[in-house]
Amino acid sequence: MTVKQISVFIENKIGGLDDITASLANAGINIRALSIAETSDFGILRLIVDDVFKAGNVLKEAGHVYSLTDVVAVAGEDKPGSIAKIVSVLAKEGISLEYAYAFFTRNRDYAYMIIRVEDNDAAIKILRNNNIPVIGDEDLAKMW
Repeated sequence: MTVKQISVFIENKIGGLDDITASLANAGINIRALSIAETSDFGILRLIVDDVFKAGNVLKEAGHVYSLTDVVAVAGEDKPGSIAKIVSVLAKEGISLEYAYAFFTRNRDYAYMIIRVEDNDAAIKILRNNNIPVIGDEDLAKMW
């Protein structure tokens, strides 16, 4: 069970992020989580949205280059140590994180983390075997 993430190539200039987020907002697309990794010239904007298909069309029409990636969304208790538990469980099993970012919902009992790993299926199995909830696109849609 994975989640679709949109990765958008973004020029590192004033207004670059504004253009993308405004295009999505004008189309009625809700951004659920985001992360930006940048260099001096460009960046990669990673998004979890409520309608991936529609968002892809909007980005394409606006001339943005993007790709879709399957990532793992993990739920941890909203308390100190829950991220450490998730990371530790994966590390002990030899799963390396390529990147990760967190997001929150109205449910104050949980915090959520998006992780990118080489083998999603292996990571999901390890997490579930350690009673760490993994959520999918349908679960995310119900959270808001």
